[in-house]
This record gives sequence, C-alpha cells and structure tokens, in this order.
Amino acid sequence: MTDRLAAAQAALNAGQRDDAIGHLIAAVDENPVRPAPVYKALVTQLYLADRFAEGEHYAAMGLKQAPRDYDLLNTRGVLLRKLRRQAEAVPVFEQAIKLQPKSLPAQQNLGNVLLDLNSAARAESVFSKLVRLEPRNAEFQRQLGRALLKLGRLEPALIRFRQAVSLQRNHIDAWMDIAGTLTEEFRGAEAEEALDKALAANPGNQRLLEAKAMTFRRVGTPERAEAFLQSLLPSNPDAAWLHYQLSVGYADQDRERANTHLETAVRLDPRRLEYAIALIEGYERNRKGDEGANIEKAYQLARGLLARKGEFNEAANKIVWETMGRVCDFDGQDLIGDFRSLGRGWAANNRHTALMKQMPKVRSDDDRVELIEQHRIWGREVEEAAARRPVKRGAPRAPDGKIRLGFMSSDLRQHPVGYFALPLFEHIDPARFEVYCYSYYTGAEADGMQRFITSKVAGYRWWPTINTGEAAQRIADDQLDMLIELGGSTHMNKPEVMAYRPARLQASWLGYPHSIGLEAVDYFVCDPYIAPTDPRLLIERPLMLPHAWYPLSPSSFRDQPAAAVEAPVARNGYVTFGTANQPYKYTRESLQAWARIMRGCEGSHFLFIRPEGSSASFRDNLRRAFEAEGVAGDRIEFEAVRGAHLPHYNRMDISLDTFPQTGGTTTCESMWMGAPCVSLKGPAPYERLSFSVLSSLGLTELCADTVDGYVEAAIALGNDHARIGALRATLRDRMRASPLGQVEAWATGFYDAVERAVRG
Repeated sequence: MTDRLAAAQAALNAGQRDDAIGHLIAAVDENPVRPAPVYKALVTQLYLADRFAEGEHYAAMGLKQAPRDYDLLNTRGVLLRKLRRQAEAVPVFEQAIKLQPKSLPAQQNLGNVLLDLNSAARAESVFSKLVRLEPRNAEFQRQLGRALLKLGRLEPALIRFRQAVSLQRNHIDAWMDIAGTLTEEFRGAEAEEALDKALAANPGNQRLLEAKAMTFRRVGTPERAEAFLQSLLPSNPDAAWLHYQLSVGYADQDRERANTHLETAVRLDPRRLEYAIALIEGYERNRKGDEGANIEKAYQLARGLLARKGEFNEAANKIVWETMGRVCDFDGQDLIGDFRSLGRGWAANNRHTALMKQMPKVRSDDDRVELIEQHRIWGREVEEAAARRPVKRGAPRAPDGKIRLGFMSSDLRQHPVGYFALPLFEHIDPARFEVYCYSYYTGAEADGMQRFITSKVAGYRWWPTINTGEAAQRIADDQLDMLIELGGSTHMNKPEVMAYRPARLQASWLGYPHSIGLEAVDYFVCDPYIAPTDPRLLIERPLMLPHAWYPLSPSSFRDQPAAAVEAPVARNGYVTFGTANQPYKYTRESLQAWARIMRGCEGSHFLFIRPEGSSASFRDNLRRAFEAEGVAGDRIEFEAVRGAHLPHYNRMDISLDTFPQTGGTTTCESMWMGAPCVSLKGPAPYERLSFSVLSSLGLTELCADTVDGYVEAAIALGNDHARIGALRATLRDRMRASPLGQVEAWATGFYDAVERAVRG
C-alpha cells in the first residue's frame, strides 16, 4: 500500500495526474482506513481533473475516517456545489464552520451556496460579516452585492460591485456584475461605459470583450455586436469564444452559418460544455437540408454528453432533454431528471419555453397542479423584476367610444397562430374597435399574411430587436383597453412583457394552451369545451367564447390540396392510422395505446408524417416501442416532410391524437383532409383542444374520457370501413357548416366577449 502512495507521489511529481489519481484510488479502495491527508490529496486531484462526482464520493469516504477534518468538509461542500447539490452542501459547510469558526473559506462557500439557493437574506448576513472582517477583500464586497441584488436593493448592490473593482481593478467578475446589472435594468449606455472602463483596465480580456458583444445585443443593437466581433476575428481566428458569439448572432437568420462557427468553437475548445450544448441546439433547430439527419447529429452529440450530465446547468438540461424527445428516447430523458425538479429548475431560471414541453409529461392531478406551480414560479420571478422598473403611464386618452385592443405575437404571419387568428383581422368592427398588433419576429421581411394584417389594423408594431422593458413601455404608450398575448413562450415571443401590465386588462389565447403563470394576466380566452373542469388548473379568469376556441379561415383552409374521395382502406385492404403531431407530445403510454389499437385492427399500419422520419434513431425507437407491444416494425411507416404535409393525409384513414397534450392545428388539418381524429380528453385546457374541435363538429363519440375508451373508440372506427369512407366524404363540408367554419359569426362572438370584459 505504501508503494501505491509512493507511486502516486512520483506520478504527481512527473505531472501525470491521471496516473496519480489511479494509484490513490487503488490505495483507498484496498484499505479505506487511510489518514486524512491521503483522502485530501485524492479529492484535490479529482477536483482539478473536473471529476466532481468521484471527488465527492471519496471526500465522503474520507470523512468517515476523519469526520472533524475541516478541509475535507469544505472541499466536499465545494464538490456538492459543482454537482448542483447545493441543498446538501449547506449542512456540510455549516459543520466545517462550527469546527473552525474563525476560518473564512467555508463561510464564503456557504454564502455562495445560499446565493445559488436564492436564500438571499441568509447570504447577505454571511457576506456582511465577511466584509466587516476583511473590508478590503474585493470578492467579499462583490458577493455582498450579489446578495443585495437578489433582495431587490439595486443601488446598494452596484455600490458594492464598484467598491470591488476599486479595490481590485482586474476583478473581472465584479466588472461583469456591474455591466450585467445595468443591462438588466435597461441602462444600456451605462453598461457600455462600465465595460469600456473595464477594458481600459484589462485590455483584451476575453470575458469583457464577450460581455460587450452581448450587451450590444441585449440593448437591441445586434448589428453593432456583429461588427464588433468581426473586427476582432482577423487577429483572433482561433478564439473559440469569438466563434461561439458569432454563432449567437447568426442563429435566427442563418442557422447553417451559425453552426459552422459552433463547430469551430467546439473543435477549438472541446471541453467547453456550453459550446457543445449550443451546437446540439443548432443542429436540432436546423431545418435546411435533411432535417432528420440534422436531428440525428444533435441526438448523437447529446448522447455523448450524458456522461457529463452532472455538469449540466438548466440550459443544458433543457436542450439535451428536448433533443432526446425529438427521437422519442424516453429513457434518455429520464436520465436528465424528473418532472418536478426539471420543471422547477427551468421555471426558476427563466426557461419558460421548456414548460410547454412539460404538458405531455403530466400523469395525475398532482402533476397538473404542480405544472401550474411551475408556471407561477416563473411568473413570480418575472413580476418581481418588472416591479423594479414599472412603465410610465401618460394622461388618459380622450374617450371616443372605441375599445383599443392589442394582439401581441411574433406569429401573426404564415404560421398556425396567424391562420387561426386571421378572421379577427378580416372582420374588425371599426365602429367598436381600434386594433393594434405587436410582433418581435426576427425575419428579414414581412410575408403576405403579415402585410395583410398590417393593412387591416390601426398599427402593426414590428420590433425585432427591442428589449422587454422598452416593448412594455411602448405598448403602454398606446393606452390599450386590453392586450391579448397569442404566442406563449414559443420562439421569438415575449410573454414576460405582460408582467409590466402595459394594458389595463390582459388576456392570453391560442398560442399557449395553459396559464402563462403571471398574476398580471387577467383572462384566459376559452370556449365551453376547453375550460378546465378543475378551477385549480387556471390562474386567470375564463373569458368565455360562445362556441369554438378558434375558427377555420377560408384563406387558410382552402379547397386545395383536395382530400381524396376514396379512403385509403378501400385501396389497401387495411386501415392506416397515423399522426403529424410533434414528437415531444408522444409518451410511452400513448405509444402503448396506439399499439393496442393496431392489434385490434388486423393488418393495420401506422404512418408518422414528421420531418424526424429521416432520423434513424427516431425510426428505431418508435419501431421498438411498437414491437414491444406485439406490433411488427414493418407496419410502421414514415413520411419525412415539413410544410408540404397535407397531401399525405390522403394515405391516412384515422388520425390518432396524442395525449395528455392533444393536437390543435394537426387535429383540424387531419379532419380537413378527411382523416377523422380520435382523441382522449382530460381536465386541463391542453388536454381538451381536440375535444373542442370534435364537439363543434358533433363528433364527440370520437373523444373518450379514459385510455381504454380511447382505444375502444379507435378500434371500433378502424374496423368500420364504411364509416371511415362516409366521414372522409363529408368531413370538409361538416367543418364548413360547423361553428368552426362560421368565421364572421365567430369573430363577432370574440369581439363581443372582449367588449363585455372591457365595459365591465
């Protein structure tokens, strides 16, 4: 054993860390009763090698031998923090402090962990004490500033940050805190001035240069960011951070160019997890070329990073988890985390977009209520930030008898939200309403639908680079009676604008079938079918429409492409089920139900109309899921297509809805093309979208209350070939004649509901 320790020391002297670690691990595994210095040496080397999980394991082993060793306790706490197990780190640091109350490292580390946990008051107490003990310690001043900032004490926090840089001009973290705080408060000019001072004191510092580019973007001048970064590139061609930042600027406009820079960043700095995660997202979102192949590249890269999941932050969790979902790797998603911890982590870190993909993961009423709470967590954080910088209210506008109504969405263009909202702009009553639209779409130019909507409204405000606070102020300047948010948290939308309450009344509708999470949103627009059965599942008050949740505009639901007169089953001799819903809505339970349905319809096939269909992993995972339920994989078909998908419904007899989150656009499209949808309804709005459509069409027999009922309804229809044919022949006319197709009456009902709310 002594030989092991001697070999470890020799390896360290030779700079061979991995060999030294191997010898030390062997020594303590052979005989755990080792003195504390052996464990401290091993744990230190594991920490330096970024092997945090192993380091924590051996620190815990060492503490069994030396439970009162201050250094081992402190190091174990640091490792727990690295592993994002902050709650476990707190008592470890507290134990160390009891052993050596005058030693400062564990106290500082405790303060850092308390900041991580948002225990700002306790953190302030810790760092106030440390500042009293060492007033010229720049880091203690900075951390006290961070605690004050979390407590909403902005100016005292900035004083502490500035004190830190006056004590230590090269304290980059403190400079970053100054610039970041000022940027968050929309004090962009001051942030730029601070960064210029920081760079004067620290010429060429990478982090400060990077922060300057990010500040340009965040204050709404992305062109300045690109020009600045491009000016640095000739003299820094191998700077990984520079390629990464260039990719950020190109991501929305030129995904392939962005990915090229990301690939360079990863090649230059392969250990930087942030760059690899960004490349996964870049591949996954790239719709050029073979989209399925792009998704496959993202998935394989994500799988390769799972060994480092202990290092993932909330952004990494989100991107890897969502990438696993694109190919239905449910086991991979489970490795990332559970429903509650992931959702709360995303909510607390302003990852609202991830919460939409939590909807398919609910399994019980407790989960549904938990998802509401996750949205509230996000909402409280956002509303607290908005309260620190409220919008300014002008003098009330002169009454003219009209209601000034605003719609906020970056999807009022060629997009499903635009398709369904279009009748509202086709049938405005100018005697009653003055309508405004607000969009943050980053596209280069307006498409035909956006131009049409612009021609119909009093103002179409298109602000692709505006920040949240400025958008709220400009909307407030329009003095709306009601603002309705349509986009939810999908890409390029800004639901957080609603936290500033720029309008007297606020509502959400269409783009997000769930409460957004803000107390500042007064109403959730719904119909009698989508309204939740449990009042706990809605934060807002229902703003009830008389019939359907949305209509089918003739401009969007046109005669072409035509629905085939003959049902596929008549040609094939077997029924073809299918879906065009996004894979994030698929679950183990829905796949099992689909397989049960196929077993109940002899020889049936299933068709996935999805761009993921050209991903080998997507195909393999789905075929394995069906085969596990006794359905041969060769009965599963794929059509890898995006956009031009409607004609492929002529290969589908019956559309099987996803659950618990049901389809919306896909339900309407499949039925418009003659493929009736069988659905399962639940208590929450996102579980009732298809139920609303089917109710409007008088086809509630196709919507079940239980999984067994869903399976039975689909099997009954699948084995009734005459009924399939009759529905295909009549569905389009039935939709036109239903409340879905009465678009002018629907628009009148919508505006009537708004007027009732506004007039009170």
